[in-house]
Amino acid sequence: MTISKELRENMKQIKQFAKKDREYFLKEAEKLINGQRAKEYGPAKKNHQRIADIWTILLDKKLDDRITPEEVVACMIGVKVARLAEDINKDDSWTDVIGYAALGGEIINDKS
Repeated sequence: MTISKELRENMKQIKQFAKKDREYFLKEAEKLINGQRAKEYGPAKKNHQRIADIWTILLDKKLDDRITPEEVVACMIGVKVARLAEDINKDDSWTDVIGYAALGGEIINDKS
C-alpha cells in the first residue's frame, strides 16, 4: 500500500500539532513574520515606523519625544503578555511574542 503525498503531509501536520515544543513555536513565528503578514504589511521596520508615527501623533500631548519602531515592538509584546495574563494557554499569543521579539532584534540591528 502506497501512502499518497497528501496523506503523508496531513500526517506530518497532525504529528506537529500534537507536539507543541519550542521548535513548533519558533517555526510558527517564522511563518508569520516571513510569510503572508510580511507580504501584506511590507518590511517590518517600515511598518513599525508607520505605527510609531501614528502613535506619536495620537499621543503628542503626552510625549516628550517621538515613538520609535523598536518601542512599538516592545509595546506589542506588552499587549501579548497582557493577553496571556488573561489566558496563559493561548498558543497564538506565545507565537506572537516570539515573532515580535525576532522583529525587534532585527529592527535594532538595521542601520538603514
